[in-house]
Amino acid sequence: MRTERRRARARASRLLPLVAGLVLSSAAAAGCAAPSSTADMARIRELSRLELPPSAASEEVDPAPAEGARALGQAPRQPLTADAAVRIALLNNRELRAVLKEVGVARGNLEQAGKLPNPEIAIGVTPQQEGVEHAHLELEVEIDLTSALLSPLHARAARSEHEAARYRAAGAVVDLGYQVRAAFYAAQAAEQRLGIANRALDAFAAARDAARALFEAGNVPELDVATQEAGYEEARVTAAQMELELLSQRERLTRLLGLSGAATSWTIAGAVPAAPEALATPPRAESLALRASLELAELRSRLEAAAGRAGALRAEGWVPDVAIGVHGERELGASGEAHEHPWVLGAGVRLSLPLFDRRQGAEAAQAAEFDGLLERYHGRAVDVRSAVREAQSRLLFAHARARHYARVILPARKRVLEQTLLQYNAMQVGVFQLLSARREQLDAELAAVEALREHWTAKAAFDALLAGRRVEAAGAGAPAAMPRASATGEGGH
Repeated sequence: MRTERRRARARASRLLPLVAGLVLSSAAAAGCAAPSSTADMARIRELSRLELPPSAASEEVDPAPAEGARALGQAPRQPLTADAAVRIALLNNRELRAVLKEVGVARGNLEQAGKLPNPEIAIGVTPQQEGVEHAHLELEVEIDLTSALLSPLHARAARSEHEAARYRAAGAVVDLGYQVRAAFYAAQAAEQRLGIANRALDAFAAARDAARALFEAGNVPELDVATQEAGYEEARVTAAQMELELLSQRERLTRLLGLSGAATSWTIAGAVPAAPEALATPPRAESLALRASLELAELRSRLEAAAGRAGALRAEGWVPDVAIGVHGERELGASGEAHEHPWVLGAGVRLSLPLFDRRQGAEAAQAAEFDGLLERYHGRAVDVRSAVREAQSRLLFAHARARHYARVILPARKRVLEQTLLQYNAMQVGVFQLLSARREQLDAELAAVEALREHWTAKAAFDALLAGRRVEAAGAGAPAAMPRASATGEGGH
């Protein structure tokens, strides 16, 4: 009897190191602890090439605005620039902060995938009773060896999904930077256009007043007065529409900045900047955009994750579920007799044979998901190439249009006004022609401001594309010109 017990203990002692070695090797293959939120933010900064605030790595959800955003509500305020707007949005935009927090979902899944299965412990007690001389205590410890061996495969797939989440978050950062710049240029242009519209409205009012005075003097017919009055009222409506457009653009930018309360009374620094003399676009822009594309990188990581899950399912289908356990049994004697009843140790293996369920359906579903992602990957590559060509063409056209207004149209309209003024002083044209020339000059200024907005918005879209994110081009804003009002008569001085 003692010889059998010694053999059982010897078998158990040989089995335990083997099981421990397999479990430890699986733990090492599954990887170390999951990356921290700080490491995630550092990786997202590297991918987006934009500086994220340290609070982005915080696991707390603070309902108050970030410190940099709260400063906008305090005096004295500095006028807002495009770069400052992007910094504030990165600090305070709630949608971006939610996307950054959601990276923690993939991080948690990665951490969970690398965990080893918990050992299961079973304890049984058989009390002393008729036919049983002594009470028995049974103890069994079992661990799922198959889950431990397959955990590296699951961890590898989860690591790819985690990297895909990082790429997705970096794309959201770049996209927000573009959206803020586009909204800033739209608000800046709307403010500038409203100032021009108010000056044009003054010209319409002057024409109306001149028509009334000339009519009272009997120099123009009533038709001229009615025409100028109608033009003035239409100009008032157009100016009101531009004012509403400015309010809408300000609110759009305020939402992107995540501001409320006193911080919403920000001001914009200056007018829309002039377009540069020369426009430099990088050669081989398509290749640069493909290499930088965060969408394609995310899809590649998702493809790796899908392939990893398919491999894990294939292994689960062919590897039997194996659980290895160690059990011990001991007779409980009366008090003082415990040394006469030592533990009897043994070992066992429990397994299920994969005869019917070999995870064929799950593996086929994963393969279909992989094929769908691969199709989408090739389609995205085509889309990125097309988007580069479109964005580059849009930028070149917008730059040429803005420069043409600055170099040709605005100087031409200025000369027209100057020559009309000379003709007016020589009593060759009437006051209505002079005011009409002034309004046409202001209309050209309105169109020039819109051309500048389109240029800088197209530049921001092209830069975002080279930074790895496709964006939708922003549309036009308020009307491009004030209404026209003309008179059939020449009028007088």
